[in-house]
Amino acid sequence: MSGELSPIDKAKFVAAKRAAEFVEDGMRVGLGTGSTAAWLVRCLGEMVRDDGLKIRGVPTSTRTAELARDVGIEVISLDEAKWLDLTIDGADEFDGELNLIKGGGGALLQEKIVATASDQMIVIADVGKEVERLGAFPLPVEVIPFGWQTTKALIEETLVSMDVLGRTTTLRMNGDVPYITDEGNHILDLHLNRIGNARQLGMVMNQIPGVVENGLFIDICDKVVVGYGDGKVEIRDINAGTVEVDRLDFLEDDNLFTDLME
Repeated sequence: MSGELSPIDKAKFVAAKRAAEFVEDGMRVGLGTGSTAAWLVRCLGEMVRDDGLKIRGVPTSTRTAELARDVGIEVISLDEAKWLDLTIDGADEFDGELNLIKGGGGALLQEKIVATASDQMIVIADVGKEVERLGAFPLPVEVIPFGWQTTKALIEETLVSMDVLGRTTTLRMNGDVPYITDEGNHILDLHLNRIGNARQLGMVMNQIPGVVENGLFIDICDKVVVGYGDGKVEIRDINAGTVEVDRLDFLEDDNLFTDLME
């Protein structure tokens, strides 16, 4: 990577670097998807190469699996692992109770399955992802292709009775064609602006025929590691009710930054 890192990339990196310290030898680790999670995979790959760390990773998408293999992490399936010690993943939004919106990268289904099959979930994020209430980021809902327009209409009808500010629903596209998830499904993005009751909305969405899963992660995250552009890191533990502040120094010519795939 040439040139100076942007403050957001610095924040993502320090969050990932600090979260990697929670990974111990012999762990089965869920590996998230997205730009921040890519930093984590690179950090863990460096630990495998330089420190002899021995872990098995369960990726939440095909692109994470490819990156993990590239950096030397042993990749296994969730069925092989059966249960995970830890999952580390990014988020599109998180609130003060560490509830999340995820799925901006299109991997919400595998991400939720992996996260709930873990003893602990740690979210890594830059400080810009913190919100007072969820909903500014569009809520992804994964739906099967069959009858997706009917599913979309049912979702829009259901939203009328929900505590949300917006009700616009759009089919996620990949150029001129619908975006296809790793499981062969479509994603509807719900532009809600503000979600008054995320727990209720998540439960109701999953009752609609055609909906596979939604991007609300409620009571799943245990810790969030928040990165800042100046190298500061906050580790917030929802169970212990603690906030730890740390600071990381790094060099931008480190091999970690070479050819990072965002």
